[in-house]
Amino acid sequence: MTISSSPKRVLLIGASRGLGYAMAAELLKRGWSVVATARGANRTKLDALAQASGGRLEVETVDIVDPEQVGALRARLAQRQFELLFVNAGVTNDPREKIGEASTEEFVRVLTTNALSPMRVIERLQDLVTPDGTIGVMSSGLGSVTNNNAGGYEVYRASKAALNTLMRSFDARTRAGRRTLLVMAPGWVRTDMGGPDAPLSVEDSIPNLVAVIEEQEGRGGLRYLDYLGRTVPW
Repeated sequence: MTISSSPKRVLLIGASRGLGYAMAAELLKRGWSVVATARGANRTKLDALAQASGGRLEVETVDIVDPEQVGALRARLAQRQFELLFVNAGVTNDPREKIGEASTEEFVRVLTTNALSPMRVIERLQDLVTPDGTIGVMSSGLGSVTNNNAGGYEVYRASKAALNTLMRSFDARTRAGRRTLLVMAPGWVRTDMGGPDAPLSVEDSIPNLVAVIEEQEGRGGLRYLDYLGRTVPW
């Protein structure tokens, strides 16, 4: 790996733990300059990573479900440009809960966090991305309508399918540009959300996922890919 004297810049939304934190660490290893966000003011291991980064990692605070906080982040970064904007956001509910059993409040919470809020971030921050840069979101293989042959995770599936559809709508409105749009499926990973029974470790998923993002730089258009670069059917 060759580290450029002028490192590429990434704005990584949602990096205080789990997959987002692992992405921040991997991007630093690959020579990127990283601005990564946490949701609250409490210190996390992301802050420790920043202290050890030699100034290449800055930590910002934003709760993406709060449009005012997203606007304030945009104002703070107004003079910055990034080659990559990546939004990592995800909550779930009881995977056994059928859609008819889910409360309105729970449905709104999951859909707002997983679909509406990431797209609000992209709409608000897209002009911080270079004209030939990349905008990506952390989706899931469970967001594939085609591959839904088993059911389960019904509210979570709906939220990620909604995110995928909204990214396609965003692409339809902006495809005249040169930017690359990525909908990424990291696989089922052993994290606090993925649980202990997931077949993949963070180390199995994230270094490969970041490599795929780098390989897609400059290609333009929208793709739904997994952590090994394989196309996921919509």
